[in-house]
Amino acid sequence: MRQVTFSSQSLEAISGLSQLDQLALVDKLSSLSNDILNDKGTGIGKFVRKGKTFYRIRLDGLRIYFERDGQALHCQFVLEKNSFQDFMIRCNMPSSEESVIEDHQSFWDFLDSLRKK
Repeated sequence: MRQVTFSSQSLEAISGLSQLDQLALVDKLSSLSNDILNDKGTGIGKFVRKGKTFYRIRLDGLRIYFERDGQALHCQFVLEKNSFQDFMIRCNMPSSEESVIEDHQSFWDFLDSLRKK
């Protein structure tokens, strides 16, 4: 069993969930072992941003992004499946303000690529 901490964004997101969904989320995070986190066949995504390793798990319609801090896990983001913010994190774009996305050429390149299909 692991200790799980939450960022302010993730606390706000899980406060809108039912109590059973909250318990399921905490149970899933706290039961992750080192073997599961290191195994590629478990369905847990892993990526590095700014020198930090983040993990991504799916729980029903949610995407949970977290990092390891020793034996504890710190949940950074709890986002709805296929949401705009989930897209921005997966594409390595800043998610603090939605308007910031327009300043990044990669966003416009992505839109252009969709238009060319």
